[in-house]
Amino acid sequence: MLWNIIDRRERSYRWKRVNAIIEATSNDNSVKDSDRVDVHDDDVVYDQRANVTVAEAVEWAMSQDQPVTLFLYDAGKGF
Repeated sequence: MLWNIIDRRERSYRWKRVNAIIEATSNDNSVKDSDRVDVHDDDVVYDQRANVTVAEAVEWAMSQDQPVTLFLYDAGKGF
């Protein structure tokens, strides 16, 4: 379940190749003024994909069983 997207790309109009990271949206609970979500035992701790399209990154994040935040980075950056 994709619940949030943080776009950290410097080249925000490049969509053919990006790096993507997902983390449990519950990790964002500590951020000031964030919406809150319950913590689940099977939350994604961290996962990444390199050189995917923005559409593939979104589809991957949406396929998760628990709420995730998707971080987008320019290809070659983020991890």
